[in-house]
Amino acid sequence: MTEITESRLISGVHHVRFETFTDDRGVFRETFRMEWFPYVDWSCMQSNRSDSEANVLRGLHFHHHQFDYWLNPRGKIRVALCDLRSSSGTFKSVEIVQMSADSMRGLLIPPGVAHGFFALTEATVTYLVSKYYDGTDEHGVAWDDPELGVPWGVDDPLVSTRDVDNKRYRDLEHDLRPR
Repeated sequence: MTEITESRLISGVHHVRFETFTDDRGVFRETFRMEWFPYVDWSCMQSNRSDSEANVLRGLHFHHHQFDYWLNPRGKIRVALCDLRSSSGTFKSVEIVQMSADSMRGLLIPPGVAHGFFALTEATVTYLVSKYYDGTDEHGVAWDDPELGVPWGVDDPLVSTRDVDNKRYRDLEHDLRPR
C-alpha cells in the first residue's frame, strides 16, 4: 500500500513510498494519484523532466502558488528543502532528502518551500507542477546562502548562471518572500 507521510522537519512537505509489485518481468509502481493530495488544485497540471550530469546543482527555487511533485527515475540525487514561509511554524527549517531510482519514491513540495537538488550521478528528475509555466511564479534564492545553512555536502558543483545569480534570502525584496 502506498504510504504518504508529512515531513517531521518542514510543514506541508510529503514523502510518498510506493507500493511495489515485482515479478520475473520487472517492477510496477503506481507513482501519482490526485486523490493522495486533495488539498492541491491539479486542474492546470503540467509535467516536466530534468536530466543532469553528475555534479550539477539546480536551485534553490521557490514558488508562491505552485506545488511540485518530484520523482527520480534515473540516477541518484540529494534534494535540499528550506521553508521560506515566514508564517510557518517550520520557518527556515532545512531538510535533506536522498532520492534514487533504486529506492523510488515521491516528494510533494508546497509553495514557499525552496527546493533544489545535487546530482550525485547522471540523473533524471520528473515533476508534476500544479500550475502551467508562465515565469511570473519562478523565484530563486542562493543555494549557498549562509543564513539558510543548507548542508549540501558538496564542493565546487556545476551551477547555472541563473542559479549563481540568485540573491541571498536577506537581499530578496519583501514582496518576493513567501508568507
